[in-house]
Amino acid sequence: MKFLTILVMFFSFLFAAVNINTASQKELEKLPGIGPKKAKEIIDYRSKEPFKNIEDIKKVKGINQKLFNKIRNDIEVKSNKDIPSKDKAAK
Repeated sequence: MKFLTILVMFFSFLFAAVNINTASQKELEKLPGIGPKKAKEIIDYRSKEPFKNIEDIKKVKGINQKLFNKIRNDIEVKSNKDIPSKDKAAK
């Protein structure tokens, strides 16, 4: 049972959702259907206006409903305030 728990934790880490508000270009390019050009469009968009929910990614040029359906389970939205800082994590 312990092995199964460790295995599940390992795979959930491998398939963790990509935070579209903070992901690097390379991380975004790992998403199905997202290449360098679309990854850059995502980064450019979020630099002007952070994503509030995953559906907001459809506002990015080149991301339609079909592509959104491909990536919806692989993305998430967290703001910087949702991510614990190193100082808070150390306490």
